[in-house]
Amino acid sequence: MSDATDTPPHCPECSGAHTYEMGALLVCPECGHEWSPASAEAAPDAPDGVVRDAVGNTLADGDTVTVIKTLKVKGSPSGIKAGTKVRNIRLTAGVDGHDIDCRIDGFGPMQLKSSVVKKA
Repeated sequence: MSDATDTPPHCPECSGAHTYEMGALLVCPECGHEWSPASAEAAPDAPDGVVRDAVGNTLADGDTVTVIKTLKVKGSPSGIKAGTKVRNIRLTAGVDGHDIDCRIDGFGPMQLKSSVVKKA
């Protein structure tokens, strides 16, 4: 018999309690979100709606951020270089962890992950 300490954590997307393990991932049957247990332990439960950058600063709509690593962009030979400033971000509940909507000069509208930017 398993005891209560063996129950998987709640889903970080929808807070569903019926998560289960599938191979190396945890899966939520309610919203379909999949994540690794290591990322769940590394990121402590934050209050709903709080988005943090790569170094832990809280982000808000209208902030200016800097890209911390070079990002590949489909259809672009160069991509977005590390150090690129992005002004006037907008926080969203995006797909696949892309929680920032923005416009980058030379690329147009983009979605970024908060884990690849830091607050400027």
